[in-house]
Amino acid sequence: MTITTRADLDAGLDELLTIDPRLVPIAGACGPLPLRLSEPGFAGLANIIVSQMVSRASADAIWRRIVAATGEVVTSEAYLALDPAVIATLGLSRAKAETLHAVAGAVASGELDLGKIAALEASNAIAKLTSYRGIGLWTAEVYLMFCGGHPDVFPVGDVALRVAVGDVFGYVERPDFKEVKRVAEVWQPWRSVAARLFWAHYALRTGRQAIPVDVQVLS
Repeated sequence: MTITTRADLDAGLDELLTIDPRLVPIAGACGPLPLRLSEPGFAGLANIIVSQMVSRASADAIWRRIVAATGEVVTSEAYLALDPAVIATLGLSRAKAETLHAVAGAVASGELDLGKIAALEASNAIAKLTSYRGIGLWTAEVYLMFCGGHPDVFPVGDVALRVAVGDVFGYVERPDFKEVKRVAEVWQPWRSVAARLFWAHYALRTGRQAIPVDVQVLS
């Protein structure tokens, strides 16, 4: 099953809370979880690449510039057509600009089919995506969640998720990747729903939006 509708997300949350009743009060406090789905493709992946290692506000500002520069439709072809002088004004780091250019070229040439990637089993999709320089595990996992609708992905490299897990379960210090991965195993096969829940908890406790995407084509 993939998560493509609000009903899918709600059904997944119901099953998650049955699996782990400790999360019931967290879900009650957070309210409806955001679906936040985008069409599989260059725009969705590019938005996530932009979000790597920067604040939500910075990522949103850069993304708005990219959208404006490409004429409102962020396709691989539109990005490749941008003058280097324009790209230099977008606020991208050199590494991100190089990654976006490489991914745009691969998509435009047909080498990388992001629609088919999103439909693959998670481990195979992650292996394919991370074969491109500049796309790490976090980026691949977030793409699968928010563009592929994968139900069972929990990006343990996400700082906000680790903070939220530590807060909910009373850790004195922020748990590391290995510990959060261990904790999240109980939430299979709905770890993507659990991730949304913990991002919502983080936002509730800190007042800061934590979900690492802002493109909402389907929701």
